[in-house]
Amino acid sequence: MTSRKQRLTVTVDPELVEAADRAVADGAADSLSGWVNAALSDKVDKDRKLAHLRAAIDDYEAEFGEITAEEMTTRRRADREDAVVVRGSGPGAAGRARRAGKPAPA
Repeated sequence: MTSRKQRLTVTVDPELVEAADRAVADGAADSLSGWVNAALSDKVDKDRKLAHLRAAIDDYEAEFGEITAEEMTTRRRADREDAVVVRGSGPGAAGRARRAGKPAPA
């Protein structure tokens, strides 16, 4: 961003002010202004990435047709089955065990 800052007045939910104060007290932020500035910067970055994602989806759909709800459901199921469980035995564990030729976890 720029080195010249601009003062502004905003209204913020109390729990967000408390979170910012905790971040400053914990040393995670230099100041409330710094914490808010970082949050706004993160929001700008997130919005930019979402705009690129929307453009990529639009390009894909222009070439291959609209992605249907059924296709998304099928993809979600496949992703869940292929997911690697880091802790415990989640819903994908049975599918992985079956593909590996092992008994499903209890």
